[in-house]
Amino acid sequence: MPPLELDQNNAKYQIRAYNSGMIRVNDQTLTTSIIISADHLIEDWAPRSVQELTPESFAAVLPLKPDVLLIGTGSQHILLPIELYGELINQGIGVEVMDTGAACRTFNALCSEYRRVVAALII
Repeated sequence: MPPLELDQNNAKYQIRAYNSGMIRVNDQTLTTSIIISADHLIEDWAPRSVQELTPESFAAVLPLKPDVLLIGTGSQHILLPIELYGELINQGIGVEVMDTGAACRTFNALCSEYRRVVAALII
């Protein structure tokens, strides 16, 4: 059997835990929606629910220049109309929509692969 190798994740910001109503980034527990990348954390992102999302909600994503944007829709996966994030796709950004727990797990996995990923997470 081959030996196991330890994955190295050198991201400045890492998601350590998620439960409905809270997310732990590094050692900080947050209770409001966030935008996170390996190098940036935008706390207190305005949307508190999927119903509050607008195309302008994602304006802070563009300067982070991600290859992939993960949109966490809260405790349930909710399909979003493409009008909300279509401009990001036009800019060459891949967009994946999933529940927030799945988005947290996917964010960590992609960060450990050194991918340019951003997650917009509704808590």
